[in-house]
Amino acid sequence: MSSKRVSIWLSLLVLFSLLISACGGAAAPAAPAAPVAEEAAPAEAAATEAAPEEATEAPTEEAVSEAPAAEAAAEGDVAIRWRTRPDNQEEAGVYQSISDEIDAKLEGIGLAYEPGGSEGASYQDQLKTEIANGTAPDVFWIPGTDVADFAKRGLILNLAGQAANTEGYSNDDFYAGPMNFLTYNPETDVNDALWGLPRDVSTFVLYLNQDLLAEAGAPDPIALAAEGNWDWDAFVEVAAAVRGLGSDIYGYGANAWWGPYGTWMNAAGGGFFNADRTACNLNSPESLAGLEFEQRLYQDLDVAVPYGEDSEPPFRAGKVGMFQNGRWATPGIRTVDFNWDVVELPKGPAGNAGNWQFWGAYAVNANTEHPEEAWKLVQELTQAETQAKISALGTNIPSRVSQEAIDAFLTFTPPANNQAFINGLQDNAVAEGPLWKGDWPSYVTVMDSNVQALMTGEKSIDDFAATICDEADKTFQ
Repeated sequence: MSSKRVSIWLSLLVLFSLLISACGGAAAPAAPAAPVAEEAAPAEAAATEAAPEEATEAPTEEAVSEAPAAEAAAEGDVAIRWRTRPDNQEEAGVYQSISDEIDAKLEGIGLAYEPGGSEGASYQDQLKTEIANGTAPDVFWIPGTDVADFAKRGLILNLAGQAANTEGYSNDDFYAGPMNFLTYNPETDVNDALWGLPRDVSTFVLYLNQDLLAEAGAPDPIALAAEGNWDWDAFVEVAAAVRGLGSDIYGYGANAWWGPYGTWMNAAGGGFFNADRTACNLNSPESLAGLEFEQRLYQDLDVAVPYGEDSEPPFRAGKVGMFQNGRWATPGIRTVDFNWDVVELPKGPAGNAGNWQFWGAYAVNANTEHPEEAWKLVQELTQAETQAKISALGTNIPSRVSQEAIDAFLTFTPPANNQAFINGLQDNAVAEGPLWKGDWPSYVTVMDSNVQALMTGEKSIDDFAATICDEADKTFQ
């Protein structure tokens, strides 16, 4: 990397000397600059009139990527842009540092890392728009649930050919759950494709504000879990005790997306789909039992941060006793100034916590001009040593199957109780997966809007049950 920087400085010195000699005469040649500024004005006005998300995110990403890309071009390197969707600024910093390290390692390739947008589906929607416009990065992370949608639309490369020609590569090096989905080929109905490599795995825990729990005199969830007594009833007892500390203090918080509400359904023995994932299961007695319990947290018991509000800021401000989130939240929570730890989710009527095996994949833009270089980056991003560095910084759990990786993960503190994440993954966790025989984005839109109405009291559980699958099943047609 140092040789790259030397080349840049030499190029800049030459350019600077040329500019000085060009500007040494009369000022008249500068006159044409005015029309250029006038031509740029409409673009600036358009950016101002754009939607708030586009106005704040897109220009920032372009600004981030332009300088490194220009640097790589000046040196004759292949410029590769890549993107993830960090949960917070601390996580974005983790990936930037990894990008810098890989950039220094790869010969002939110059990397530009771009942190993506919000936690919701707008991140995926923006990627689709950019791919259509020819402005998307070469490599990007997408949630596991979206792999099928991107693959069926022809937006990502099938990397099976590159993998077959890569010495030492094996699908078996990664967790079977994600790889089963990543290798499925809808055209052949067998597992002979490769739509990317899993960046990580993760699962939910409850982040605990131990100071609030102690002040409320609540039972210790970690001790209850160790005793086998951490269930829905115990969870309500702790949440209610913390809620009693004040009108602005909440016992529980979770953000409004399919992950949190899905755990309550899973823990009751229900779930989103039927067994072969070809029809809706949201109105089964078990699924409804899980959703009804969650609704009570918001409506009857009033122990939770209002549904739809981001629960992470109040948790980090010391106002929430238990915050449900994944490992990706750890870097940000490490910055709080109160005592905290984590515990696995409480067990439900089905005898388990209903947790998810979350994963996401690094995929390659189907329109990239540099597929081989992009594949090299994907491999580097998923190497054991890279994953270990990211895990050490608190962001995730390695996606490579290895007891050594698990043992190392347990040492990456805080939190002290990292075992809670491993317990969550091993407690009958459901691997999130793409919907190959349906339309996942449409399905989750139906779920989100109806669950939102349920949790805010706009819809009863009976009204939800009466219509939800009629609406959701249309996404399989």
